[in-house]
Amino acid sequence: MTTPLWTSRDAATATGGTATIDWSATGISIDTRSLEKGDLFIALAGPNFNGHDFVDAAFQAGAAAALVARKESLKERPGLVSDDTLEAMRALGAAARARTGAKIAAITGSVGKTGTKEALAHILCAQGLTGYSKNSLNNHLGVPLSAARLPASSAFGVFEIGMNHAGEITPLVSLVRPHVAVVTAIASAHREFFDTVEDIARAKGEIFSGIDGGTAIINRDTEFFPLLSGMAQDAGAGAVVSFGRHEDSDMRLIECRSDVTGNAIEARWRGDALSYHVEQPGVHWASNSLAVLAAADAMGANLEKAAADLATIPALRGRGAVDVIPWGEGTIRLIDDSYNASPESMSAALKTLGHMQPEGGRRVAIIGDMLELGDTSRTAHAELKDHIEKNDVDTVYLAGTEMNALAEVLDSDRVAATAETAEALLPAVLSGLRTGDVITVKASNGTGLGRIVAALTDPETSIRATNGD
Repeated sequence: MTTPLWTSRDAATATGGTATIDWSATGISIDTRSLEKGDLFIALAGPNFNGHDFVDAAFQAGAAAALVARKESLKERPGLVSDDTLEAMRALGAAARARTGAKIAAITGSVGKTGTKEALAHILCAQGLTGYSKNSLNNHLGVPLSAARLPASSAFGVFEIGMNHAGEITPLVSLVRPHVAVVTAIASAHREFFDTVEDIARAKGEIFSGIDGGTAIINRDTEFFPLLSGMAQDAGAGAVVSFGRHEDSDMRLIECRSDVTGNAIEARWRGDALSYHVEQPGVHWASNSLAVLAAADAMGANLEKAAADLATIPALRGRGAVDVIPWGEGTIRLIDDSYNASPESMSAALKTLGHMQPEGGRRVAIIGDMLELGDTSRTAHAELKDHIEKNDVDTVYLAGTEMNALAEVLDSDRVAATAETAEALLPAVLSGLRTGDVITVKASNGTGLGRIVAALTDPETSIRATNGD
């Protein structure tokens, strides 16, 4: 029998709400489209929706109960009534954190935080029950939801914490109260909302505010390491652990050999040699993996097993997953990095493409707008030209209006097609790809290049390509 995550009594105690009928739930959902049988459905109200309109759908999908602000929404069904469902969800998160003896990690950064979170969760799952943020649940809704989902018996918890404004991380990290806080890297993402990159670093450094004697793990290669280390110490960190290529790094990268299968890494952990393989394409995984192993060690996990398990990380859709797709008389290889983009991560993606060796085809970049760059946007897009040329990218497809700045400076022979939207670009992509091509798809999520990935990975698409349709 599955142990309940929440009972009506425990949830009522945590939230101060009123249970209508006794119930127990094995999970929590705020979206009926992904709700699983036995979940507690939380009816949140937002600017564009009201979860109370979906209570019936939640029960039809198998919800065990619903957390609502309007009792009439329950219609004599099991539930919990609270004046503010968002505050109630936060209260559930705080109660879940308080009742567990798990070692908790919180991860932030301009780039790499989701991959690092997924990798850390993966290796910890092999060493004990682990609760963690699914997908990119890293904001004022996602973090409380993820915390509320943490089983009381967990050995570990891993939470991703994001932001695009100063002050957003502090209340989230005060909720999860991590024993280990990780900053992966500092980059110019969200420049629209910050005057300088240093301001971004200070906002990311808020993650140390909830550490209370724990361990801060910081990228030693960033110029903001002294700033972040100082913030961690001022916040009461018991230890500061660094990672990176820098010779003074505690977890130091010595060598990274990249190929289509991933990265073979030689590192030193406080002077001791450490060799392992990361089954993910892209040299940025070298840095991510150092952070993962430093965090695992600080959380009391077996470091040797953790390093070995990095070779078994499952493909991360939208964040570097590789698909080999039948195409024409052979195949194409697709690197799906479509979920997010910044100048730094775009550079890393193009570098990864440059390491790939096409088999009779070309290196192809399907790239779209990098969003939230503010006044730096036009320059940042134009500067991608150097990375495209340096990494011998043969052909590019450009989606979005911001990419016009890149189209203006690129050799026209390299630009296969441009369009304002992913949908408008798709026909040119489908007709232009050739057998043997290696393709990277990269953009901010709002650009919608995931639709191109979906089309390319649809078996019907590859059948048409193979038949010459």
